[in-house]
Amino acid sequence: MNMFGDVTTGQVWRGSTAVGAGRAVSKVPQITAFFWIVKVLTTAQGEATSDYLVHRFNPVAAVGVAALVLAVSLILQFRVRRYVAWVYWLAVVMVAVFGTMVADGVHITLGVPYAVSTIVFAVVLAVIFVAWYATEKTLSIHSIYTRRREAFYWVTVMATFALGTAAGDMTAATLGLGYLASGILFAVVIAIPAIGYWRLGLNSVVAFWFAYIVTRPLGASFADWLGVPPSHGLGLGRGPVALGLTFVIIGFVWYLAVTRRDVDRQFAGRRPKRARHRRKHARQERWPGARVNLHGGVS
Repeated sequence: MNMFGDVTTGQVWRGSTAVGAGRAVSKVPQITAFFWIVKVLTTAQGEATSDYLVHRFNPVAAVGVAALVLAVSLILQFRVRRYVAWVYWLAVVMVAVFGTMVADGVHITLGVPYAVSTIVFAVVLAVIFVAWYATEKTLSIHSIYTRRREAFYWVTVMATFALGTAAGDMTAATLGLGYLASGILFAVVIAIPAIGYWRLGLNSVVAFWFAYIVTRPLGASFADWLGVPPSHGLGLGRGPVALGLTFVIIGFVWYLAVTRRDVDRQFAGRRPKRARHRRKHARQERWPGARVNLHGGVS
């Protein structure tokens, strides 16, 4: 089942004449249960890693290094021609780490209240959505097959992480719910788009981005609860939590890379056929009047 997506990559392949057979149709994974599991894990890992780095090392240096690694990961993502599990999820992890640093920096360094930053990031995200739709006429992640759409996608992802971070901190700190209660709250909230999509006919793109935003405070709240001192959580420590989550993510991404469970198999099966079709016509053009049989011979 293609959850929270309005079109599959196979459908994009059949409907697009602009994408060549040697080029990936979509550079994002299929939306399966594995997508949501790894997505929540990356939000938790990003929160724990960000907090550990800025408290353990010089904050300016930590943010600078995170920005550099993020830039490298995005360059890799833009350079690959199709969805590659480890490249895509590396970029998501680094967006989680750097996005958390940005959102926390707005509050800690500039003194902006979480409620205000939540509203500001929500407005920024809305502006991005409007600009994306006005330019491309779609917000579907299954249409990410051009550089411009990919740029819109990653800018949107960054904004969702910043918004989710601010919203999670607002419920935990400003509203005084604490980390565990905040995590439970967002676990309930994320069920809204799922039920809306399955039972109430909620637009798939709206449902997807609704859920995508909520995964950030959901994962971050539980990560904070695991890592903070016993007075507010389990007290496992931010470093151990970050390291443990990193290994779990690596395990899931390795599984996806090997099994290709999140790759559109219909598209994967079509590409070699289209490539052979081009070679066949190339041979016919070289030998006018010749007929190429199924085994590649000329008669």
